[in-house]
Amino acid sequence: MSMPLRLVLAVMPLLLAATPVFAQSDAASLLTADGALGVPAFKISSAPDGSQEYTVTLQILMLMTGLTVLPALLMMMTSFTRIVIVLSILRQAMGLQQAPSNQIILGLGLFLTFFIMGPVFDRVNEAALQPYIKEEITSVQAFEAAKRPFMDFMLAQTREADLDMFMRISDTPAVASTADIPFSVLAPAFVTSELKTSFQIGFLLFIPFLIIDHVVASVLMAMGMMMLSPIIISLPFKIMLFVLIDGWVLIIGSLASSFAI
Repeated sequence: MSMPLRLVLAVMPLLLAATPVFAQSDAASLLTADGALGVPAFKISSAPDGSQEYTVTLQILMLMTGLTVLPALLMMMTSFTRIVIVLSILRQAMGLQQAPSNQIILGLGLFLTFFIMGPVFDRVNEAALQPYIKEEITSVQAFEAAKRPFMDFMLAQTREADLDMFMRISDTPAVASTADIPFSVLAPAFVTSELKTSFQIGFLLFIPFLIIDHVVASVLMAMGMMMLSPIIISLPFKIMLFVLIDGWVLIIGSLASSFAI
């Protein structure tokens, strides 16, 4: 018999004898004040006003669960959607396939989103994050305080027609003010408005490049060069035009100023 196997057989009776002791100590640690089994770190306490407060362990668990939907929240509740769609349409209008690449477009859209949403993040930090860190408010109150700046931003970008449509579809009763609009109605209305706005901007971007393509195609046809692709000839002219008018500054500046905060 090998040495490791003999060592395991020698230690196993000791482990089996110690198992009931550990089991009893673990069970005793799970006993609450009234003698019932439970995990003290996972409990909910009721405040005098009727609200409920969760322990730090539960709050961390909910936070880690919420991080899984963070990409969707970033795309659907901020300026990220409009920026990425406009930049993608711009690349298509210029006839470029991989310049700038998807990674660059996403990275630029992410940094522009942080820049545009800066005032909203500052409000969330002042109204929710800092008071919660100082233990001046509960986690539920911090969540409600953090939600308000985002809803104000989304309301400023959402069309009334889109809001009316979703309120009518969901049979939501009329509200006295925009602050009473439920988030389940505001979120899809905001995304619909962002898609419409981004496609409107993309249409305006397409017009000058479309004119260049049409002029180049007409010139090539008049010269009898019908076998030559107009896209190959027009691409340098479109890039030169975009550089001469300082296109990136115009596009990024227009996108940043298009958000009313």
